[in-house]
Amino acid sequence: MHMMNAADETLLTIVLQSIKYGLKHNKPGTIRTESLPESLLKLGASFVTLTLDGELRGCIGSVKPHRPIAQDVAANAYLAAFQDSRFSPLTATELKNIHFSIMLLSPLEPIDFDDESELITIIRPNIDGLVLQEGDNRGVFLPDMWQNIPDKQSFLNALKFKAGLKQNYWSDSLNCWRFTVRTVESSQ
Repeated sequence: MHMMNAADETLLTIVLQSIKYGLKHNKPGTIRTESLPESLLKLGASFVTLTLDGELRGCIGSVKPHRPIAQDVAANAYLAAFQDSRFSPLTATELKNIHFSIMLLSPLEPIDFDDESELITIIRPNIDGLVLQEGDNRGVFLPDMWQNIPDKQSFLNALKFKAGLKQNYWSDSLNCWRFTVRTVESSQ
């Protein structure tokens, strides 16, 4: 675990403020960017994951950078707490015990491959997050999914399933990108 820098501390504060604002006002707040470190004003993509007693409680994110990282984290924190369709909205009682992590994504790197076996030799377990896309079908797995699915073929099959494709699906127009993440976690 590396020492937290001021920007990381600020991101954790932004997550908490975003969720507290959402609880109070039932809508996302706006981020005031004037006092933020320069690094948080750069375009960036993030995922915010909330856990309660070790169980997933919400996870929403962006794969492509389209707004300053501070705003991306704030928006995803609100969405993870209140708009993740797998869960009911977070309550004030739950907030006291919530643990959150912010994953800051590297830029997407296209993977060049000719077939599935080549793709499997290229992907790096426990390092790569993957985006798999075929037309309008898209699936995203963060690198921490390797903890649940350590086998490369099973990982790829599960990602195809998430993208709405059959496990044995293959096409020459299938695209795949990889990315890495840097994680910032709350201490509680």
